[in-house]
Amino acid sequence: MSVVVIGLNHRSMPLELFERLTIDDTRLPKALHELSSRSHISEAVVLSTCNRTEVYAVAERFHGAYQDIRTFLAETAFLAPEEFVDHLYVHYDREAIRHLFTVTSGLDSAVLGETEILGQVRVAWERARGEDATGPVLNLLFRHALETGKRVRTDTAIGRGTASVSYAAVEMAAERLGSLDGRRVLVLGAGDMGEGMAVALASAGVAEVLVANRTWDRSLAVAERVDGRAVRLVDLPAALADVDLLLSSTGAASIMVEHAALEPIVAARAGRPLLVVDIAVPRDVDPAVADLPGVTLLDMHDLRRFAQAGVAERRREVRAVERIVVDEVDRFVEATSARSAAPLVGALHARAEALRQTEVDRYRSRLDGLDPRQRAAVDALTRGILAKLLHEPSVKLKELAGTPMGERLAEALRTVYDLDDL
Repeated sequence: MSVVVIGLNHRSMPLELFERLTIDDTRLPKALHELSSRSHISEAVVLSTCNRTEVYAVAERFHGAYQDIRTFLAETAFLAPEEFVDHLYVHYDREAIRHLFTVTSGLDSAVLGETEILGQVRVAWERARGEDATGPVLNLLFRHALETGKRVRTDTAIGRGTASVSYAAVEMAAERLGSLDGRRVLVLGAGDMGEGMAVALASAGVAEVLVANRTWDRSLAVAERVDGRAVRLVDLPAALADVDLLLSSTGAASIMVEHAALEPIVAARAGRPLLVVDIAVPRDVDPAVADLPGVTLLDMHDLRRFAQAGVAERRREVRAVERIVVDEVDRFVEATSARSAAPLVGALHARAEALRQTEVDRYRSRLDGLDPRQRAAVDALTRGILAKLLHEPSVKLKELAGTPMGERLAEALRTVYDLDDL
């Protein structure tokens, strides 16, 4: 049984292909049930964000689990496997653990050290638990991954400065426009990313923040938080005719702003430029709107390039973060290895104690002449001999757990002491 992660991210494949392989919230319950019901997978977590789509699984058979996950991704995206399989990365066991800890630490993000990924990992795990797709292995792994992410941000400066995708999007817009002072801005989407952008705007000197979302109550809540104004989706055209900047990040599976719908709005703006920053994956805004006069469209490709600038200070923290990740991987592997050996160690000691008690009972008639103190001494002596005999194999079992030598030792002890049920 192995832990595997199979996925793709913002570096491994083109955005046009990557957005087809994202899994939005509405499809997540069905996806988790499909994965955990496959014959070679016993536990699963799906992490799908604007930067990555990854499946973490407990694999009963590695190659079988790989085929199951590849087939799942193909069916999800309505793609033939050969269209994306060359872009997949695969890690298992220790490397899978290291990858997850690296992700939660922000080292594998478009914005180095971003803080939002920690919450996204937590939500992905909670959703999987809610669908009964996880068990003891992934629950323990994801709990430790979140602890690692928190330690990284406490013990290093990797999260200082612009360390979130939403804040980076606002800063990129400010750089492109020269300033956000006095600008009217529409935020499309009121999830974590949308709310993050609205909060960043609130301290950027903008004249007004408008918030539109598919859920009206959520629009109201985010708008109230930043002293902005909620806008219904039906009123989106009127809002777009009046703003200087559109920031978009919804969880929609299809285009929210079509070229045909935006064309008359642009005409009504009478030449006033409109900057559109679309950081949704899949994209919210039709890429063709970039051809409209006066419209500038930026997406995740542009954000990644922007994020590479100004990260010198955070880059100096990378080695410190990597040391923490290595330390936490070692700690996790050691703890889980010892835990996996514990049942066999306990059974070995129980079996030896049963044999000791049988022999003591067999010689009980010969011990009748002993007083209670002498009997206690015999009992202590036999227990002590057993403890010394079992000490070394017990220590070795724990030290070598999870290794080929450890498996050979465990199998030998199971055979010698008739512990085949473990």
